[in-house]
Amino acid sequence: MPRAGLSHDAVVRLALEVVDDGGARGFADLTLAKVAAKAGVAAPSLYKHVGSLADLRREVALIAVREVTAAATSATVGRAGSDALRALATSWRTYAHQHPGRYAATQIGPDPEDPADAGPREAAAESVQVVGAVLHGFGLPDERLIDAIRAVRAGFHGFVVLELGGGFRMREDVDQSFAVLLDMLVAGVTALAASGTAADGAPATPDTVLDHDTAGSHR
Repeated sequence: MPRAGLSHDAVVRLALEVVDDGGARGFADLTLAKVAAKAGVAAPSLYKHVGSLADLRREVALIAVREVTAAATSATVGRAGSDALRALATSWRTYAHQHPGRYAATQIGPDPEDPADAGPREAAAESVQVVGAVLHGFGLPDERLIDAIRAVRAGFHGFVVLELGGGFRMREDVDQSFAVLLDMLVAGVTALAASGTAADGAPATPDTVLDHDTAGSHR
């Protein structure tokens, strides 16, 4: 039965339901036909409310990035150093487990030249700022902050993707392995911070890096 009062926001909510229903592949498999089926309307009817599948995917990704950023901010407030980094990682992993399809959407980088991606770029910058603030607590020099952000993101994301994809089938406890990963990342960031200082002797601030590397939705 067609849904009464279908609107732009309603279509986006239905798209999020489709993504959630699809598990880890929910975002990759998102189509207008699936959203239309959930709405009980013909696919062409959706064009009254969204411009294209690309526009709908962009909105889903934007919501997901903002959710992850909010979770990370809440988890890390009042924390510093290794405690903050562990809380950040745990918040990402928890979100990925609860919303695997939406988590996949956070990995889509906004186009730095496309005006339509202005919102996603802003959300990406906010996400980078949260991670940068956590790593800043280690005393990283400016020239090492982007390297650290990328390395930490790669470590977290790689673990979560393997975990969600069934890549860890041995009997050993996965939570323990995640804790070991965090120990290694903390040690690595600490060593990176100790290896050098900024040329002017001042530590980096989160805002310093935003203009350099905000192309990814979730750094």
